[in-house]
This record gives sequence, structure tokens and C-alpha cells, in this order.
Amino acid sequence: PAAIGALATFFGELLLSMGGKAGTGAPAWAVPAIAAATILFLSGVNLLGARPGSAVQTFFTVVKIAALLVLMVVSFTAAAGSFTHLRPSATGPRNLGMGAASVIWAYDGWIAVSMIAGEVRAPEQLMRRIIVAGMLAIVFLYVGANVGYFYALPVEAMAATVGVPQRIMADRLGPLGGGLIAGAILCSVFGALNGNILAKPRVAYALARDGLTFSVLGRVHPRWATPHIALIVHALGAVLLVGLLRDFDRLTTYFIVVEWGALLFAVGAVIVLRRRWPDAPRPFRTPGYPWTPLVFILGTAAGLIAIVAQETLRPVPNYSPLWGLLIATAGFPVYAIWRRFATSPPVPEEEPTSELGAAQRGVAADQ
Repeated sequence: PAAIGALATFFGELLLSMGGKAGTGAPAWAVPAIAAATILFLSGVNLLGARPGSAVQTFFTVVKIAALLVLMVVSFTAAAGSFTHLRPSATGPRNLGMGAASVIWAYDGWIAVSMIAGEVRAPEQLMRRIIVAGMLAIVFLYVGANVGYFYALPVEAMAATVGVPQRIMADRLGPLGGGLIAGAILCSVFGALNGNILAKPRVAYALARDGLTFSVLGRVHPRWATPHIALIVHALGAVLLVGLLRDFDRLTTYFIVVEWGALLFAVGAVIVLRRRWPDAPRPFRTPGYPWTPLVFILGTAAGLIAIVAQETLRPVPNYSPLWGLLIATAGFPVYAIWRRFATSPPVPEEEPTSELGAAQRGVAADQ
């Protein structure tokens, strides 16, 4: 829910800022209200079926890719552009936490597709293609766009600019170019928010169907074939976080610390399970094992330590990423208690799966 809340809050800030000075004079409740309304709207769209949510996601993904490609072309053809702008500056480790948070946040979407793996036919073949191709595309677009920023503008100019893409486009194409890229950024955030709402409630849905959380979260709507209870609970949780934290940076830090801390354990489990069950079937074997997971674990741990170390020193009342860590750590005793006293059995396989699973199995949604 924190990731959804952060994206929705950022969307609200962008929407108000597009009104010029209107955003600065908006009441304090404006951004949280827009964020909450957007979360509820997109949750409603995804509640009505996987197809509407997927259609929204496809459209905004195309807009995002097209905007990034145009931005790269404009950046690398800037009249005052120079690769000398990319020379590193000796700032030391002072802003390492902020930089790590920004990078981890930007690349986080790579994991979302795995959240629907349980509803995909032949995931051992399809998922590895999607993840590898998706990551390569993301790296190309994100790194290309950022190198283009540095080529077009020196670091000092970027530091003094609120919207770097808007300035680059406006310098080359005038106010119309700046307005178009601002609209594209708004569409990009909206699409990212929809993608999170589409994918992340399915984690709770899958856990419930495996008997690892309340079985009610594994229910599927009889008409729309969507995990409606999980979607509603996730939406309400995101709205609650937006109302409590009301700040994009706080929501982002909470999300990064909790989710990427969990990813450390998930990747570490690859090593543990290979030693514990050496003969288990493995349709996909990690290239470069064991160095690949070890590099991921060490790099992610270093980034998270830098984030927590820096954020705990920020003079923000009633705020610390350690709260996120404490909430995540509470999952260990909760899991142990659940496994011992749980009364929610796994959902039988013959019960209806969600529309994504039905579509992958060639079953019409209205059957």
C-alpha cells in the first residue's frame, strides 16, 4: 500500500503543479484528497475485471515509452549539449542515502510482474522472458533518458530546475514541448499507479489461496472474476497511509525499506533452498549462481543501510524509516503464530481463479 500511496501522492502533486501557481496556494488536504480519489477510482477499474485494468496499463505504458524515446532524441540533439557534463563531482557519501532511494525507487517495477506468476500458464517459460526483456527495456529507457539529461544540461542547471524534462523540451520545442512532456509524466505516474493496483493485491490473494493469511482475501468476485476483497483491502490501506503520512518522500522511504528488505530475504531464499533441496526441479537456474544473488544481496543491503542512516537523521517529527522496519519485522512472529494456530485452509484448486488466471487457461471470463 505504501507504493500505491506514494505514486498517488506524487500524481496529486503533479496535477496541482500543472495549474501553475494554483498548486502552491492549494489547501493542505488537496494532494491527499486527489491521491485518495485516484486510488479508489483505479481500484474500481481493476475491480471490474483484469481486462479494463490491463487496457489502461497498456495505453499508459505506450505513452510512457513514446515520451521517453522523444525525450532522449531531444536531449541528445540539444545545441549546448556536451558529454563533459557527465564528469563526476566529488561530493562524498553525504547524499548516498538519497541517491540510493531514488535509484531503488525508479527501478522497482521490475518485480511487479512476478506477483501474477501464480495466475500465468507455464510461468517457468513465460516469466523469465518477461522479466529479462522488461529489465533490459527499463534499463535502456531510464539510463538513456538520464544520460540525455546530463548531456543537455550541466549539473548546476539541473539542480536549479524543478522539472528537468520540461526544461529540456521547452528549450528545444518551446512552451508546447514543455507542456507535452509534463502531460506525459502525469500519464506515466498514472500508469505506474494502475500497474501497482493491478499486481500487488494479488500477493495477498495468492497467500490466502495457499492458506497463509485470511481466506477471505482469496475470494474471487462471481461476476467480474477479480480478487475483489484483496483489491478493496489494499486500496483502503493505501488511502490510510496517504492520510497518515501525506508526504511523497516519507511514503517512498517506508515502501523502499519494507519491500526491498523483503526482497533480500526472497533472494537469500534461493541460496538456502538450493542447499536444503538440491534435487528439487528447477526449470530456471540463475545465471552466475551463487555470485548473482550475492551481489544483489550486498548491493541492496548497502543501499538500505545508507537510506536508513540518512533518513533517521532528518529533522522530521514523528517520522523514521525504522517504523517501517519494525512493521516488517513483526511479520516473523505473526507468521510463526499463524502457522501454529491458523484455521484458514488453502483454497481448493477447483474453486474459481481470478480473471487473469482464467484468461491464461483459455477460459472466458463470463463462463
